[in-house]
Amino acid sequence: MPELPEVETVRLGLNQVTLAQPILGGEVLLERSIAFPSSADKFLTGLQGTLIRHWHRRGKYLLAELQVSAQGVSAGEGLAGGWLGVHLRMTGQLLWVKADEPIAKHCRVRLFFAPDRELRFVDQRTFGQMWWVSPTSEVEAVMTGLGRLGPEPFSPEFSVPYFAQQLRNRQRPIKNALLDQRLVAGVGNIYADEALFLSQIHPQTHCAILQLSEIKRLHAAVIEVLQNAIEARGTTFSDFRDVAGINGNYGGIAWVYDREGDICKVCMTPIQRIKLAGRSAHFCPRCQPWV
Repeated sequence: MPELPEVETVRLGLNQVTLAQPILGGEVLLERSIAFPSSADKFLTGLQGTLIRHWHRRGKYLLAELQVSAQGVSAGEGLAGGWLGVHLRMTGQLLWVKADEPIAKHCRVRLFFAPDRELRFVDQRTFGQMWWVSPTSEVEAVMTGLGRLGPEPFSPEFSVPYFAQQLRNRQRPIKNALLDQRLVAGVGNIYADEALFLSQIHPQTHCAILQLSEIKRLHAAVIEVLQNAIEARGTTFSDFRDVAGINGNYGGIAWVYDREGDICKVCMTPIQRIKLAGRSAHFCPRCQPWV
């Protein structure tokens, strides 16, 4: 599943190629890819005639700020046109392509731009979703998952005191806690494993027994890992591509994720993998001892 660095990579790419261009129309090839409004026709009607002022990210959600397109009106000066929301889920991709590009087997939604360009939502597993939120509606009232998100990891709200307070009474493994989007938005399986390795904390360690020094290390590691992954344009182990269809590079420098049986880059001990609440956790038993 694309996590914060992958979604941020897509956001940056979209802001380079899609801004200030009117959406001329579109085609919905899979109705259930549209989470809101209630029909594909209403979704396309809401988008038609708008242009994208800017793409934002909240956790793993992409949010395009829209304005009503009008000749002679520059981006940022027109009437609000609502929002286009996207969640890539497990296998979603947003690809900026030429209109004559062959339509991929798993293409679910096409949005038409001039001159002869398209933004295509491709999603093999069909868990991804798109929303059009009208300018008269609150985004969080329509995209309800946004209201359940914790602070952004790069924001002042994600502070060491906040992190320590949130972990203090949690009777669950720290790996599971990091995957809870209510704790911190955008961290998933890949970067939770990586941050725990850098902070030398075993994934099964219960939150409530973590010392403040460990929490400080983990807090710094979460931020460091995410920043490094964004610089590497995310991770591609299976489906992730940026808007140009290019793989992410972080997988080649990962410390532990998806490296079961390979030797640790620090101590040469084989990397192990266990299951926690149905999710894999990769770690080095020597660098991350379970006390």
